[in-house]
This record gives sequence, C-alpha cells and structure tokens, in this order.
Amino acid sequence: MYDKLWLIPFFPLLGCLINGLLGKKIKNEKIIGGIGTLAMVSSFVLSCKYFFQLLGDTVKTHEIVLASWISVGQLQVDWGFLFDPLTAVMLLVVTGVGSLIHLYSIGYMHGEEGFYRYFSYLNLFAFAMLMLVTGSNAVVMFIGWEGVGLCSYLLIGYYFHKKSASDAAKKAFVVNRVGDFGFLIGLFVLYWTLGSHGVWTVNFLEIGQNAHLLGMGSSVVTLVTLCFFLGCTGKSAQIPLYTWLPDAMEGPTPVSALIHAATMVTAGVYMIGRMNPLFALSPDTMMVIAVVGGVTALFSASIGLAQNDIKRVLAYSTVSQLGYMFLAMGVGAFTAGIFHLMTHAFFKACLFLGSGSVIHAMHHAYHHAHLHDDAQDMRNMGGLRKKMPITFLTFLVSTIAIAGIPGFSGFFSKDEILWWSFASTRGHVALWVLGACAAGMTAFYMFRLVFMTFFGEQRTHAKAKDHVHESPLVITIPLMVLGLLAVVGGYIGIPAVIGHTFGNIPNYFGDFLAPVFKPTQDLYNISAHGSPAAEFGLMGVSVGIALCGIFLAYIMYIKNPALPGKFVASFTGLWRAVFNKWYVDELYDALVVNPTKKIGTFCWKGFDVRVVDGAVNGIGKLINVFSNALRYTQTGFAHNYAMTMALGVVAILAFYVFR
Repeated sequence: MYDKLWLIPFFPLLGCLINGLLGKKIKNEKIIGGIGTLAMVSSFVLSCKYFFQLLGDTVKTHEIVLASWISVGQLQVDWGFLFDPLTAVMLLVVTGVGSLIHLYSIGYMHGEEGFYRYFSYLNLFAFAMLMLVTGSNAVVMFIGWEGVGLCSYLLIGYYFHKKSASDAAKKAFVVNRVGDFGFLIGLFVLYWTLGSHGVWTVNFLEIGQNAHLLGMGSSVVTLVTLCFFLGCTGKSAQIPLYTWLPDAMEGPTPVSALIHAATMVTAGVYMIGRMNPLFALSPDTMMVIAVVGGVTALFSASIGLAQNDIKRVLAYSTVSQLGYMFLAMGVGAFTAGIFHLMTHAFFKACLFLGSGSVIHAMHHAYHHAHLHDDAQDMRNMGGLRKKMPITFLTFLVSTIAIAGIPGFSGFFSKDEILWWSFASTRGHVALWVLGACAAGMTAFYMFRLVFMTFFGEQRTHAKAKDHVHESPLVITIPLMVLGLLAVVGGYIGIPAVIGHTFGNIPNYFGDFLAPVFKPTQDLYNISAHGSPAAEFGLMGVSVGIALCGIFLAYIMYIKNPALPGKFVASFTGLWRAVFNKWYVDELYDALVVNPTKKIGTFCWKGFDVRVVDGAVNGIGKLINVFSNALRYTQTGFAHNYAMTMALGVVAILAFYVFR
C-alpha cells in the first residue's frame, strides 16, 4: 500500500543529478529552477497522497523494506522506510515548505553565478532530510543525518570566494562532527547493550519494543540518551554547540530559510520524538534536555535583543525557538514539541524569505544608485511598509505568530509547551519561568526588527530611496502562502482546555500523533495535571508578558526613538556584552580553537617536520652518502673493472699465503 514511499526522497535526488550533471549545459535558469522545484512538488504531492491514505487507515505504522543492506554477523540492517503519523507530519513540512523555498529561489537567485549548482545542492539537501525522517532504522537515519551536514557545508559556503562564507561553512561542519560523534557512541552502546539481552537491532520499532530491557533510570540508558542528545545539540544548535547557526547566515537567504525552518535544525527534535520510548526511560536525561532547551531559549533570545543584521536576529530567534522544542521534549510534551516544529516552520520560513525580499530590494536599490550597500543592516532601512506592502504584511503576521499572540499559530504551540513545562509530571516551575521570559524577549526583539525595518523614516541612502520596490511574484507568492499558514496553521492543534471551553473542539494534531507518543506517556505516567483556571491563568500571564515586550519595543523604536541610544549610553558594558554575543565565540577560541591550533602547529612543525620528515630525509641523505661513495665502483670502463679483479686476486692470494 505504501510501497512507493521511496519515491518521496528519490525525486529530489533525481533533480540533484539532472541539474548537477547537465545544468551547466542547460544554462536556462527557468528550466534549472523548474526542474529543482518540480522535484520537490512531486515529493509533496506524493506525501499528501500517503498522508490522506494514512488518515483512513486503521493501521498507523508501516515499514517498507527495499533491500537488505548490511548483513555482518548479528548486525542486520535493511534499507527500509518507516511511515507513521510522525513521518507523515515531517514529510509534509519538509516537502511543503521546501517546495515554496525552491520556488522563491528561482527569483531570488536570478543572475547568480553557479545557479545550477545551487539548485543541485538544494535538492540534495532535501533528499538527505527526507532520508533522515523516513529511515526505519538508526543507520539509514544516520545517512540522512550526515547528508544534511554535508549539504549545509556546501550551501553555507556557496559564496566560497568570501572568506567569511568559507569559514562559516567549515565551522558548521566541524561543530556538527562533535555532535555526530555523540550520536555514534550512543548508537554503539545501545546496539551492544540490547544485544547482551539477545536483541541485536538498530530498527526503531524494535528499539521501542525492547527499550525497557535497559532498565528504568539505569546508568546505561542515561549514557545512551545523553550521547544521542549530544548529537541533537550539534544538529539543532543548542548550548553548547549552537555557535555555528548564526554564522550560517553567510549562505543565500533561501538556504537560511531551508536550514532554519524545514530541514536540518529540526533533525534533533525529530530524533528524540522518534526514540521517545528510549528517552522516557531516563528522567535525568529528559531533565537535562528540558534545562538545556529552556536556557538556550532564554540565552539566545537575549543575544537577539541587540543585533542589527536582519538575518542574525532571525538566526538567534531560531536557536531560541528550537530551545522551546527541546523544552517540550524534556518535559514529555512530545506532541507539543512537534507541533511547534511545524508552526515554527511556517512563520520562520516566512520571516526568512521576507527578510530575503527586503535584502533583495535593498541590494538592487543600492546597485541601481551605484552605491556600496549593507543591505542586511536594519539601521539602513525604515519606512519600507509602503514600498513593500506584501512583504510587510506577511512579515507582520509571522512576527505576531512567533510572539505568541492569541489567534495565530505560534500561540497554540508555544503556550502548550509552557503549560506542560509547568504542570507536567516531569516539569518544574523554573522551566516555565525560563520559557515565559524567553517569550517576552522574543516579542520585543521581533517587533524591534519590524519597527526598525518597516516603520519610521526611510534611512536608505537618498540616491537609493526611489529604487526600493516590492519583489516579483515568484518571491511574494511563497510569502503569501507561508503568511496564511502562520495565521491558520495552529487551529489543527487547539489545546484541550481551549477546545473544551469553546464547543468541545478536538485537537486534531494531538489525536493524529497519539499512536506515536501516547503509549509512552501512558506507560511512564507522563502527563500535565492542573485545573483549567490554572492553565488559562498561565496562558494569560505569558500573553501579557509578550504584549509587554511588544509595547516596550513600540515605546523605544516608534514613540521615542532616542531611548535605545540613552540605554546604550547608560549600560554600555551590558549592551556591548549582548551585542558581542556574550563573548562565547571568543571564549571558545581561547579555550578550544586556539589551543587546538597550537597543538596542531606543534604536531606539524615539531613532530611531523622535525621527527617524521627528519627521519625520512635523514635516511635519504645517508643512502645518498653511501651511493656517492659506491658509484665509483661502477664507472663503465673495462680497465677499471680489470684492475679491480686483479686487486681481488692479489688480495685472495695474500690471504692464503699469510694466514
């Protein structure tokens, strides 16, 4: 019934191969972009088909095995795919949002050198992510896991002639290798531990069925889950491995949207959701996940308060929102975490593509005016809402959504996470405080971005002002679709307390994912308990905090624009620390990067050059000395050889005479 599931990742792979091998000869941007976009749309259409098919199916979990892949002793790994409600949700997000980003890229990347290369990489990225979310076992998942890491390196460093871009690509690659090491260690320990109980498997369904063999709260299950979580911190940019994601802004803006909204950074959240029976066995690990998620949400939000690059504000926003998702996973709110993953994909993709529309307009305005531009600095913008009405409106509704204002998608998912962090059997009031404070900061810095970019006087250079205009339809159509989803996307997951209060409205999203998460929650008594009044009360507090953040941004950037300057003057040290990202990169450079470089330099110049190369070169010189001496015995003259033979005969006779 689901035997063609493999076609979903295959279509982007086919698009990658066509554009990668033939794109240079095709040359036509519309054809190249069309091939790449059609590949994603085809995957989306097939994902929709299987999604609706699953809705009417009584059996919600299906495993499709294409072939046996690895068969070595006890290790049996199939090239297989798993399709269940969690897979279906991830497929719709990746292929749906990915299709819009591909379409947007046709307009945004127009005229760029290596246009075919860009679409080839973009399709390859989608293929890797689709393999990650459809793999039926951890080894197939790891292929996709490493694939998105490779593609992030290629796309972040797309402008490889810029040192900042190539450095950012290398940083992303290296930091993710640290996390991937944790993934592998966790997988090895899990495989051997289950094997010691007679279950030799890396299959997700079999891991879920036999996870209890590791023992509730045992040291081994804690070790395994912490190792897997280390992989998540790298891929999904959590403390301490988050520093690569803001630097990833060096890639083209559609790449930022794809990485931040639909693909790579959600991989860690998905992995915990997929292995929820394993993680539920370790309350200690889940608390670590919740604390790291909450701290990351607050810490990254604080950095976003002082950034002036429009894409960097959104980058730190992504790190913060991912923290919310991990907070949800840590307190056992698996459905809420995946729900926020989906709603975040809608409004964050719209925000990134909206920023790209602004950057596109600013860049062309400065280009036409023959001026050098800094098209991403919000201090050079202002007043753009009249010149770019579609971009402004879609950006505004997405900002309202991420701020968690009632009626918009982000409200439903964010407040469900906050409620669980407070009332869950694995939650704590301190976790709610972290999430609520992060929500207030998010509302402030996002509306700061909106006010600086779209309101007030236009601060663009006088010669460039008249050249700023709305982006073409190929860019604004994806914005309108995503903006609509940012508004209505949350209504499929209305929290139970709201649904029961206003006409017994079901939580369709929660009911759909129940077969994946509810058995684990029931087995380990993971739930959120509290009165409707308490839940509504906390909801009101969190919304009030968000509104305060918006109001403060309005006062500082619309009502009294001189206030930010006065604040900076009064708290220069604090502002400088926030502006410089709390000096975390400098700290890593001092503690890790520079010592590693020194060790590497010593190993190179001190050991490799002097010891290894010295030994090899010394042997060569010694042989050269001996060969220089011995070469006189091979002159090529017959009389020299005759004399040598005569001397030899004399020496032999002398030996026998005088012995």
